[in-house]
Amino acid sequence: MLRSARRTAALLLAPALLLTACGGSGPDGADAGRPAGPGYPRTIDNCGHKVTLTSAPKRALSLNQGTTEILLSLGLADRMAGTATWTDPVMKGLEKANATVERLADNAPSFEKSLDVEPDFVTASFVSTLGKGGVATREQFEKLGVDTYVSPSDCAAGRDTDSGGDGSRAKPLTLDVVYGEIRDLAHTFGVDERGEKLVARLKERVRKATEGLDASGVSLMYWFANSQSPYLAGCCGAPGAITRAVGAKNAFSDTHDEWPQINWETVADRDPDVIVLGDLTRKQQTAETARAKMRFLETNAATRNLTAVKKKRYILLSGQAMNPSIRTVEGVEQVAAGLRDAELAK
Repeated sequence: MLRSARRTAALLLAPALLLTACGGSGPDGADAGRPAGPGYPRTIDNCGHKVTLTSAPKRALSLNQGTTEILLSLGLADRMAGTATWTDPVMKGLEKANATVERLADNAPSFEKSLDVEPDFVTASFVSTLGKGGVATREQFEKLGVDTYVSPSDCAAGRDTDSGGDGSRAKPLTLDVVYGEIRDLAHTFGVDERGEKLVARLKERVRKATEGLDASGVSLMYWFANSQSPYLAGCCGAPGAITRAVGAKNAFSDTHDEWPQINWETVADRDPDVIVLGDLTRKQQTAETARAKMRFLETNAATRNLTAVKKKRYILLSGQAMNPSIRTVEGVEQVAAGLRDAELAK
């Protein structure tokens, strides 16, 4: 009955909410008066919002692949109502669980489509997904009694999402922020022990990947997408965390923009030792796949004589590994292995 009531209210209110954001979640949401479940209510401080849950979510909607893969890794597929916004195939080992969850869209779904699966909890990796110009604002969902959560990596101290482009960071991102997100979501669903075990496994993977590694003096350049005006990693996002973990240096560590668009002549001046390529399956920008990127680099006059290109020093990463996510650990492993294979790391 509660879900049906929420859905009816959502369908009636959705057109108005799409035109203007409503303020605050208020006590009149659909969950008002619901008896608290065992161990609840529990409150999570998330990106300036205090999210208070009266019970563990049963129909979570994840609007980005990053949060989806955390929920799946926590064994919560049976509590998910849907997923959306994918850049890559699902992380290895999660294929079976992911197949049981409805994918609303490869990119961002509409607000109406999101409401249609009757979520009781909505997660997103980016403020832009749960904000103005995104699927909907947090307030729009919360007005309907739907709790929301945004990855803390996108609102961590020093993160500026209003600076244009993909934002900037005054302080370097650390993997501890990703581990904190895992703990938050595990706590939300009442599976804290699973969260601690997952964090421990990830930390051990980083330790094993970087043990005895010395890549000092090696410069890396991270190219996410776009051949005309390439998006290259600045100092302080997920690529920065990977670079610090392996002990190398980022060719563009002098910019705090998350993914600045930098011309190829500047790239040629920096002449990185290794180029880390985003191998994406989406079709939004030019040169999405690693193969397309390599073809461009090896035929373009400004890039074909780069040291990394001439020596074919490429390391391929998923898009998710190049964004703050559980896959960033995978990025550490792959970059460390690539440096060893190229005999650039001691």
